Amino acid sequence: MATKIGQKEKADLKVIKAAALLHDVARSLEDEGKISDHAAEGAKIAQIILRKIKFYPEKIEEVIHCIKVHRYSKRLKPKSLEAKIIQDTDRLDMLGAIGIARVFSRAGWINIPIHDPSIPPKKIYDGKSLTAINHIYEKLLKSKNTFHTESAKKMVKKRYEFVEKFLKRFFAEWTDEK
Repeated sequence: MATKIGQKEKADLKVIKAAALLHDVARSLEDEGKISDHAAEGAKIAQIILRKIKFYPEKIEEVIHCIKVHRYSKRLKPKSLEAKIIQDTDRLDMLGAIGIARVFSRAGWINIPIHDPSIPPKKIYDGKSLTAINHIYEKLLKSKNTFHTESAKKMVKKRYEFVEKFLKRFFAEWTDEK
């Protein structure tokens, strides 16, 4: 998706491809509780990898910037078109059918409930939702107006609508069964 948007937006595809491949390189370290910010640590790891493989030296800092600013919860501003594209594609991944699947997969993995009506969603996402449904409200639905590129803005509409339809159906089933 990053390459597709990068082509449409006439971005540097070398930077896009490297950043897309490496942006979550430290995700498992954060998931295991070894680090607190996979984007910051991932940027360090990516720099080592890119230097080792002799990636275009003049482009390494551009890739590192993309990785540093991609994370939604940090609310960092991308300074380049390529960083905007990586941020947009990372956010597109969290919406739609795949985004919902990821929410429930992760909720099961970290052992949080699907839904608990007694736990309202937080007003500000802090990186740790207490239920899967709350995560959708706290992060996914709040991402709608954070996209930068015209290409991503066109794609987000259908994905966002799907998330809203899913929630409507979820609550219809939840309340009918209670």
